[in-house]
Amino acid sequence: MIRGPQVPLGRGEFVSLQAVLISLIALSIDAMLPALPAIGAELRAPNANDTQLVVSALFFGFSIGQILFGPLSDSIGRKRAVYGGLLIFIVGDIVSLLSTDFSTMLIGRALQGFGVAAPRIVSIALVRDLFKGREMARTMSLIMMIFITVPALAPAVGQAILHILPWRYIFGFILIIAISGLLWFAGRQPETLSIENRVPFSFRQILDSVKETVRNRTAFGYTIASGLIFGAFVGYLSSTQQIFQVQFALGDQFPLYFGILALAIGAASFCNSQLVVRYGMRSLSWRALQVVTVVSVVFFLVALRLHGVPPLWAFMAWGLISFFSIGILFGNFNAMAMEPMGHIAGTAAAVIGSLTTAISLVFGVSIGQMYSGTVLPLVGGFGVMGIAAMAVFHWVGRHETRS
Repeated sequence: MIRGPQVPLGRGEFVSLQAVLISLIALSIDAMLPALPAIGAELRAPNANDTQLVVSALFFGFSIGQILFGPLSDSIGRKRAVYGGLLIFIVGDIVSLLSTDFSTMLIGRALQGFGVAAPRIVSIALVRDLFKGREMARTMSLIMMIFITVPALAPAVGQAILHILPWRYIFGFILIIAISGLLWFAGRQPETLSIENRVPFSFRQILDSVKETVRNRTAFGYTIASGLIFGAFVGYLSSTQQIFQVQFALGDQFPLYFGILALAIGAASFCNSQLVVRYGMRSLSWRALQVVTVVSVVFFLVALRLHGVPPLWAFMAWGLISFFSIGILFGNFNAMAMEPMGHIAGTAAAVIGSLTTAISLVFGVSIGQMYSGTVLPLVGGFGVMGIAAMAVFHWVGRHETRS
C-alpha cells in the first residue's frame, strides 16, 4: 500500500501539513467573502457583481500556475517547487494588501492563485509518490477532511477581523499563515522524488505529458467531470456573500451559515475515507453524483414556483445534501483521474488540476454573474453541471468496463 520512501514524520503529521498548505487556497477565498462589499466600495468596483472577480481572479492564476508547477516538481523536486510557489503567493498577498485600485487588487489575487497552485499540485504528487489505489484515495480524503475546516471557519475569521480592523488586515493574517506553513514544510517534509527519477524540464516534455493525459480516457474523463462539478461550486463561492447577506439579509450571521454548509463537505470527506476502501471510488462517486443532480433539479423546480426566493431553511437543506455529495466527489474524482498517471505524477497532477480549474472557472463565473436576487442561477447550475458530469462518468465507465 505504501510505495516509495516511507514518510518519517508519520501519516498524521504528513496529512496535517499538506492540509495546512492547500488550505491557503480556501483561506484566501473564504476569509475574503465578508469583506467583498468593503473592498468593492473602497477600490471602486464598477458594480456589485464585479466584486465576485476578487474570487475569480485567484482561480484564474491558480489555473495557469498548476500547469507550470507540476512539471517543475517532476524536474527540480517537490520541495523546491513548493518554495517557489509560496514565495509568489506571499508577493501576491502583499500586492493585494497594499492595493489602491480594483485592478491592482485583481493582479495581486491572480499572483496569489498562481503561487498557491504549487502546494496544491505538489501535495497530490506527494500522495501519489507514497500511496496507490484506495490507500491514495483514503489519504486524500483525510487531507480534504482537515482542509475543509478552513472554509468552515475562514469567513468567521474574516468577519471578526472586520469588526475591529480594516479589510487589509485579513491579508496580513493570511501572510502569517503562509510564512508559518513555509517554515513547517521546509523543516519537516522530506523530498519524495529521488534525483534519478526526475525528468528534465522542457516544454516538449510538458506537451507530451499533456497529450498523454488528455488521450487517456480515464484521466481526461474524470477531469472533465470534476471541472463540471467544481464549476457549480465556484458559482456558489462567487455569489454566496450576495445570497446570504443580501437576499436572505443574514448580515454578520453569514459566516455561520456558510460554515455549516462547508462542514457538510468535511463530513462527507471523512465518511468517504472510511467507506472508499470497502465500496470503491467509482461506486461511491456515481451514487453521490446522482444525489446532487436529482436534488438540484427538484429544488430548482420548487424554487421556480416560489419566484426564485425559497425559505432559508429549504435552501440550507438543499445545500447540506448537495455539498455532502460534492464532498464525496472531490477526493475521488482526483484520485481516479490520477490513478493511471503515476509515472508522470507531477505533470499529470498539473494537467488535471489546470483543466479542472479552467473548466470550473468558465462555468462558475457564468453562474455567479447571472445572480440577480434569486437562487435560480445557482441551483440550476448545479443541476445542469450534474447532468453533464453524469454523462461524462457514463462515457468513462463504458470504456473501463470493456478494458
